[in-house]
Amino acid sequence: MPRSADRSRFRNGIPELLVLQLLSEREMYGYELTQAIYESSGKSLEFAEGVIYPLLHALESEGLLKTRRCDVSGRRRVYYALTRKGARRLDASIADWRHVVRAVEKVLEGRRNEPGLA
Repeated sequence: MPRSADRSRFRNGIPELLVLQLLSEREMYGYELTQAIYESSGKSLEFAEGVIYPLLHALESEGLLKTRRCDVSGRRRVYYALTRKGARRLDASIADWRHVVRAVEKVLEGRRNEPGLA
């Protein structure tokens, strides 16, 4: 059984992966990212701003994101974009995710082949 920290890191990696992927396509602000995740996942995945904003700040502090501030309708909005370092992290995260998916599929496929589980 994976340690609690490993499980937590794995679960926390999903919003990070999605944020990095979406920001590789275009810059966005925090709320826009929450909506983009929801819409692009076929309305299956929804992360609150309380998850996304701390993640954005952490990714920025790691140098994975850069920011641009601008005023929109009298409000200050922070737009986030991927850095080169962020693009490398995205590539590694995608490879990790695909590895995990293949491993889980192998386990599930093995279960389907058990007698009486057709």
